Amino acid sequence: MGVHDGHRERMKKRFLEQGLDTFDDHNVLELLLFYAMPRKDTNPLAHKLIDHFGSLEAVFEAPAEELSKINGIGENTVTLLKLIPQVSRRYAIDKNKFDSILDSTTKAGDYLVARYMYERDEVVYIICLDPKRKVICCKPLFRGDVNSAEVSIRKIAELALAKNASSIILSHNHTSGIALPSREDELTTKRIKSVLDSMGIALIDHIIVAGDDYISMAESGILG
Repeated sequence: MGVHDGHRERMKKRFLEQGLDTFDDHNVLELLLFYAMPRKDTNPLAHKLIDHFGSLEAVFEAPAEELSKINGIGENTVTLLKLIPQVSRRYAIDKNKFDSILDSTTKAGDYLVARYMYERDEVVYIICLDPKRKVICCKPLFRGDVNSAEVSIRKIAELALAKNASSIILSHNHTSGIALPSREDELTTKRIKSVLDSMGIALIDHIIVAGDDYISMAESGILG
């Protein structure tokens, strides 16, 4: 048994019995790093990561190339640290499987917030719904500016028709952290709604997500 084995077993037992609520951020990282560094004291590296990036969240959100610059960090550790937020995101999405019925703004908002977890770029999503507002599909349309109107309208119309959607919900995120629609957001959404109306497909909402916050253009009266 190595010098650190007893400490590791105590840490694991503490986690299994108490969860992470009693752990400081560096303890969380120390425990996690056990699985990338099986025979090394991970406490100093955990402290180094927190000190360098400033918080546990910042460590998980750091680009792989920045993590690799930290002395003592190898490929396995980088992979593990980048895997954690993606697993968290997948878990959150899995809690809202495609049998979801998005018949309220709250349900739609919560559904979409999970999609944008740890997303660093602006991404436009379309949710196609059946007559009972059950999710047929939820797909990213593209990364970039939602106000690229011609591209948006063509892709949205094509997918809505291909999925035989009765209605759709659009969404994009604001990486600024502020979930307020711009004037261009409003104008583009109205143009998209006009085209979809002519096709007999209802645009029931356009939801803007910023972190855990979101705003509904339908509830704000923007869609008319």
